[in-house]
Amino acid sequence: MTAPRSLSRSPSSTVSAATIVSSLLTVQTSGRGFVDLTAETAGFVKDAGAQEGAVTLFIRHTSASLTIQENADPTVLGDLMTALDRLAPENAGWRHDTEGPDDMPAHIRTMLTATSLQIPALRGELALGTWQAIYLIEHRARPHRREIVLQFIGAA
Repeated sequence: MTAPRSLSRSPSSTVSAATIVSSLLTVQTSGRGFVDLTAETAGFVKDAGAQEGAVTLFIRHTSASLTIQENADPTVLGDLMTALDRLAPENAGWRHDTEGPDDMPAHIRTMLTATSLQIPALRGELALGTWQAIYLIEHRARPHRREIVLQFIGAA
């Protein structure tokens, strides 16, 4: 016999998706690591007049990526970088090294993470959990200028 579960669901809401708002976010990274995009994305939602719908982030690069991760303990981000280093180390005999030894590992790390995210907007705010933040992950050692397309589709 399975244990009973406690489930609850809020009432459904229905809106017409009559609004599409887009913007290009440019980020100058300082090299490998995480850049928190949460406040900038929340500002985009506010500026768009978003009420209910979905916000999409799409990074226009193959050596940087996007993720939603914990925002409370910075050791999480450090451990995630360590894990990515172990999964796609530099100087592992990669044939593609046009831009240096971090070139192919950066492409692999992007493939293992995400180039787009979709986050619900509810009552004019991002529906992120308490400990969640939106991050750009720079996989290259040197600084880069990265572009992220922000788009809201829904009701304003």
